[in-house]
Amino acid sequence: MILRRFLLAGVACGVAASPTALAAQVRDGAVAPGGGMAAGGADPAQAGSAPGGAVANAAPSARRARITPYVEVGQLLSADLNRGDVVTYTTLAAGVNAAVQTARAEGQISYRYEHRIGWSDRAGSGDVHSGLARGSYRLTRDLSVEGGALATRSRADIRGAAPGVLVGDIGNISQIYTAYIGPSLVTQAGPVQIGANYRLGYTRVDTPGLSGLAPGQPRLDYFSDSVNQLATFSATARPGAVAPVGLSFNAAYDRDDAGQLAQRYEGWFVRGDVLKPISPYVALTAGVGYERIETSQRDPERDAAGRPLVDSRGRFITDPDGPRRIAYRTDGVYYDAGVIWRPDRRTSVEGHVGERYGSLSLTGLARYQASRGVVIQAAVYDGIQTFGRQLRNGLSNLPTDFIETRDAFGQQFNGCVFSATGTTPGGCLNDVLQSVQTSVYRARGADATIAMSRGRSTLGFGIGYANRRLFAPEGSPGIIVYGAEDESYYAQIFFAHALGLHSGLNVNGFVNYYASRLAGAEDVVSLGTTASYYRNFGRLGTTASVGLYHFTVGDLTNALSAQALIAARYQF
Repeated sequence: MILRRFLLAGVACGVAASPTALAAQVRDGAVAPGGGMAAGGADPAQAGSAPGGAVANAAPSARRARITPYVEVGQLLSADLNRGDVVTYTTLAAGVNAAVQTARAEGQISYRYEHRIGWSDRAGSGDVHSGLARGSYRLTRDLSVEGGALATRSRADIRGAAPGVLVGDIGNISQIYTAYIGPSLVTQAGPVQIGANYRLGYTRVDTPGLSGLAPGQPRLDYFSDSVNQLATFSATARPGAVAPVGLSFNAAYDRDDAGQLAQRYEGWFVRGDVLKPISPYVALTAGVGYERIETSQRDPERDAAGRPLVDSRGRFITDPDGPRRIAYRTDGVYYDAGVIWRPDRRTSVEGHVGERYGSLSLTGLARYQASRGVVIQAAVYDGIQTFGRQLRNGLSNLPTDFIETRDAFGQQFNGCVFSATGTTPGGCLNDVLQSVQTSVYRARGADATIAMSRGRSTLGFGIGYANRRLFAPEGSPGIIVYGAEDESYYAQIFFAHALGLHSGLNVNGFVNYYASRLAGAEDVVSLGTTASYYRNFGRLGTTASVGLYHFTVGDLTNALSAQALIAARYQF
């Protein structure tokens, strides 16, 4: 009776049966606590993408498809409230918003290309790409393929400037592109659920503008691009299927090859888990695994004075004949134990504590569906990461049905993305986009997201903390991050209210705190808010937006700016 009630409550073989139950696992990029022990037998990488509803055996309840291309023209004013400078821009944009939901396909894309024309010497022109795509397609009952793509702009150096409005010739900002795709298999072999998964990802980052560092601060090396691959396998048996306890076996291979200094991450993982229900709604779980992770890179070429050489874009020139040097290596057994609590179908909580990477490791996930329109999710994570892999994992955790906004000032898709379905709150990319990090690092932190929808109003809130300990070959010329740490705190709120069938109001606010332990680095604080009103007249839509931003870098830099924009959009 206890086992039956436990399974009916939605907990089987290690984690809650909700679509988001394994979201924290892909943050580690391989086999994490409770790996692969989902009720549906989904492997970690597939489960990590499920917040958008991309579950291989789940069919949407209704068919729908839409595609809306558009062109837009606007006039933007930006005022520096400290110095009194005012600059204006004309914005020319083209984009598309599209979504599909059928028995086989589920996905959404929102992409915008914008060209900004400055009307003074202080207002530089430029191009901006901003977009998010997430989707899945079920090829057969057991086999599906999913993917995602992201184009956004974000801070490059965690020590530098933190502008809130991304217009004009902005320092310390890089354009980022990333995408991934791969198949997922979930099938049954007698009492055992089998899962297999492959992901191929690519990330590219443009060279940033001047970072606004304090005098004498050495600059960091610039990330260029990387190709990463992840393959996982899982075999899961429910309690009572082949043994009195639930059993699971997981294996994974993860690799990332970056262009900067020929950096390489390579990881092999195997793990086994057991689960024992002890009451109708509580289970104990424990696991042990073996992992081997090795990261390495080459030194930059040096001139006669021993200084590292850089190319025309400011990136280090790799010494092709230099030896490959180890930045981080671990090889051995890790273990953890945890508790899973699921008192009803709306609530699931799990936590794990163990030893990994030579120290205490904590991970966990909690989810609460308060009502049809209110959902809360929180996660604690710990893993060895690279920028490309962590961004791939963060992208796969975003929903396939997300809220589109007419974000006039470039903040969309570089923070929290909230779901439009009410079954998942969405996800935040702040932990990886706090800065573009070229080195391998241990990523630890926690975040939480809340989504509320009632009547004509939608509210989203995200908050979190991220810590990174950086690894690099000791004594490598020009590499200053060896043994250093950085961290950030972040919060974002979004509110949308439809005033009628053709008009509405959007409000967005954020606050960030960045701290680097590099020598001489100053703490950075940035905060801001925007408000937009839109009105549609058939195919023609109009938008009026205002924004206010402030950031400080220690006692050296203090920036306060205000923006206003009026735009007209024609939808085809």
